Amino acid sequence: MTMAQVRRHNPVTDCPLTAALAALGGKWKLIIIYWLSDEPRHFAALRRLMPAISQKVLTEQLRELIADGMVDRAETGQVPAPVIYSLTPYGRSVMPIAETVRQWGHGHIAKFSA
Repeated sequence: MTMAQVRRHNPVTDCPLTAALAALGGKWKLIIIYWLSDEPRHFAALRRLMPAISQKVLTEQLRELIADGMVDRAETGQVPAPVIYSLTPYGRSVMPIAETVRQWGHGHIAKFSA
């Protein structure tokens, strides 16, 4: 069974909000999805775009996004060849949410910087 076939457990199966937050919640997942929306990227490129994330956390978040079917992982050759991450069509379905959260964030920053 590949990583893409292993679905993570939703702690409350009858609650869609809990399911969404389990899949997208946390500090980094929407940011990772946002950066992958432009183009596929390798691990090091994602680290450069998000310097505050540790290698361990980025690895964990990518694995969860892969397990939830939102990100694809493509090996480009033998180790240590870079692995390329890209959004799946299902992952692209999250972009309207990510954009709405980004726009809300602009307003939130403006509210407290005025």
